[in-house]
Amino acid sequence: MNIVLGVTGGIAAYKSVALARLLVEAGHEVHVVPTDDALRFVGKPTWEAISRHPVTTSVHEDVPEVRHVALGQRADLVVIAPATANTLARMTAGLADDLLGTTLLATRAPVLVAPAMHTEMWQHAATQDNVAILRRRGVLFIGPESGRLTGNDSGPGRMSEPEQIFARVAELLADSDSDSLAQDLGGQDLGTQDPGAQNPEPTTALSADTSGPLAGLRILVSAGGTREPIDPVRFIGNRSSGRQGVAVAAAAAARGAKVVLLSANIDDSVLAEVADNPAVRVVPVGTAAELESAAHAGSAGAEVVIMAAAVSDYRVAGVSEEKIRKEDSDGPPTLTLLENPDILAGLVRDRRPGQVLVGFAAETAADEVELMERGRRKLARKGVDLLAVNSVGWSEGFESSDNTLHIIEASGALVERISGTKQQTADALLDAVAAVLR
Repeated sequence: MNIVLGVTGGIAAYKSVALARLLVEAGHEVHVVPTDDALRFVGKPTWEAISRHPVTTSVHEDVPEVRHVALGQRADLVVIAPATANTLARMTAGLADDLLGTTLLATRAPVLVAPAMHTEMWQHAATQDNVAILRRRGVLFIGPESGRLTGNDSGPGRMSEPEQIFARVAELLADSDSDSLAQDLGGQDLGTQDPGAQNPEPTTALSADTSGPLAGLRILVSAGGTREPIDPVRFIGNRSSGRQGVAVAAAAAARGAKVVLLSANIDDSVLAEVADNPAVRVVPVGTAAELESAAHAGSAGAEVVIMAAAVSDYRVAGVSEEKIRKEDSDGPPTLTLLENPDILAGLVRDRRPGQVLVGFAAETAADEVELMERGRRKLARKGVDLLAVNSVGWSEGFESSDNTLHIIEASGALVERISGTKQQTADALLDAVAAVLR
C-alpha cells in the first residue's frame, strides 16, 4: 500500500521514525512529508534512509511530476504523526502553503491523525472545535494518550505509541482491502484499540429481526465504567459492571441493527453475551478521554447513539508515573482533580440531523418523586431525545442483574417505568427508541 506519513513540528517526531520503519518493514511504500519545523527535530537524511524515498517540504521541488498533487492522489492512506495543535488548526482552515498541506487537500484517501501537544493546548476550546470539525469531515483520530509530556508535565496529550498507530493503520488498510472502510460507521475512527481484542466487522446476525424499525440501522452503545489513573496501579472509578449497556447492544443486534459497543472496563464474563455476535463490534476504552474520542468518532456514522456507560466526572491533574508509596511522603497524598468533558453534551452539540441520542442518569434519591425531578433536570441540561433514569445505591442498579428504568422523552413526559432483568429493561428502552424514530 502507498502511505504518506506527515510529520509535524513536535518533540514526538522522534517516535515517528519507529513508525516509518514499522510501515516499511511491513512492505508498504512510505513517503515521508515533514514540515520545516519537523526537520528541526528529526533531519531529512533520517527520513530518506528509513523510507528509501527523497524527502522535501516544498511544493517547488520535483515540479514536472506535480508532486504536491501526485502524493495525495496516489495515497491509500495518509497518517499525520505527530499532529500539533498548529497542524490541526491549519488542516481545519485548509491551508496549503507547504507540501503536507497540498497533499492533504489533494487526497481522497482516509486520513489518520495522531495528536501530540501539552494538555492545556489539547483541552483548549479552539483545539477541541478544530477536532470536532475535522471529525465531521471524516478525519480519523488515534489518541492522544494520558501520560508523561515534555518536562515534568503529565496528562492527556501524549502521542500514541508507534506500535498502536501501526496496528490502527493495519486495521484501516485491511478494512479498505475488504471494501468495508466506508461502511464502518461512515469510515470514522473509533479511538485507540487493540484489533486483536475486537470482533469481526459487523454484519447482520442470521437470527436478527430484519423487519422492525431498528433493522439495518447503525447503533453506537457505550457501556461499563471509565477509570481515571492516579498512578500505574490505582484509579478513580465506579461500580458499573456494564451489564445494562451490553444488554442494550445485544437487544439492538437482535432487532437487526449493526452495533458498535464502546466497552469501558467490562469483564469478559459480561461481554460474553455479545462476544460471538457478528452484528456487534466491541471497542475497548479506558478513560473518559478515550471514551469521548471513540464516541465522537463512532457517532458520526450512527443513526442512534445510546450512552449507557458511567463516566467519571473528574480526572487526576497529575498522574504519577510511579506507584505512590507511603514511605515517600509524610502523610496521605493530595489529589488535584480536573473536570472531564461532558461527553453527552458534546454529542448533542455535534449531532447529525435525524440522529437519536439517548442518555442514562444513575441517581441516588429519597423517593421516586425526587428521582424524576433529578432526571428531568438532567434531561433539560443534556438535550437528548430520551433519558433512562435509574436509582442506584449500595444494593441496586450497579453490579445487579435487575434494574428499574424510568424512560423520559424530550418533553419531560414519562414514557415508561420498567422493572425486570437488564435484558427486559433494554428491550423497553429500544421500544422507546423505535417510537422516536417513527
